[in-house]
Amino acid sequence: MVWRINQIKLEMEWRQCYLDVILIPLSILLSIAYHCWLWHKVRSQPLATVIGTNAAGRRFWISSIVKDNDKKNILAVQTLRNTIMGSTLMATTSILLSAGLAAVISSTYSVKKPLNDSVLGAHGELMVAIKYVTILSIFLFSFLCYSLSIRFINQVNILINTLQDPASVVGPNYVSELLERGFLLNTVGNRLFYAALPLLLWIFGPVLVFLCSVTMVTLLYNLDFVFGTKKQFDVGCRVDCETV
Repeated sequence: MVWRINQIKLEMEWRQCYLDVILIPLSILLSIAYHCWLWHKVRSQPLATVIGTNAAGRRFWISSIVKDNDKKNILAVQTLRNTIMGSTLMATTSILLSAGLAAVISSTYSVKKPLNDSVLGAHGELMVAIKYVTILSIFLFSFLCYSLSIRFINQVNILINTLQDPASVVGPNYVSELLERGFLLNTVGNRLFYAALPLLLWIFGPVLVFLCSVTMVTLLYNLDFVFGTKKQFDVGCRVDCETV
């Protein structure tokens, strides 16, 4: 008799959480699979992606600044300052969302019960804890990436105007590497932030998370790739190389 009661309880819990168990991992795997494929494309065909094209442009920008540092030193500092301001804004947004989620987790606001009763999927205490802790963790990692990005770009801001000094112990390759690390961390922070946005809808049920993840991946695909022929990419690369 006790075994039958436990079996009925398990069946009831499964009916509540089966959408979460299926759709949430599927949404996360969809995002991970897309970014693994994007990473492969960036490594194998960099000029076919916006990330690879921008990385090549930044290397040319460093070379251009070094060649004419006397005239472009202020331009370099202003450009890097604008980049730092963008990373600071996103870092502030991430930490504010984290603080808001932490406040929600620790609160006992009465809106939780009607909200939980009106959504699909599981909404027990354990599932609610998993939802908020998962989203909070992603936003905190995003904040960490933005903070490290600001650190590297600040180093570039200091070193870029010392490259022509004969006594300088750093070279353009080192500064370019620091700049790429800063932008890479900024990109990772952005992608974590984008991944957390669909998970915010998990509060209202897993179906919205899945639909939002599919929409997000479709949107990112159209933003991450340069649509054109390989011949155009090769010609553009040769022109840039000759210019530099």
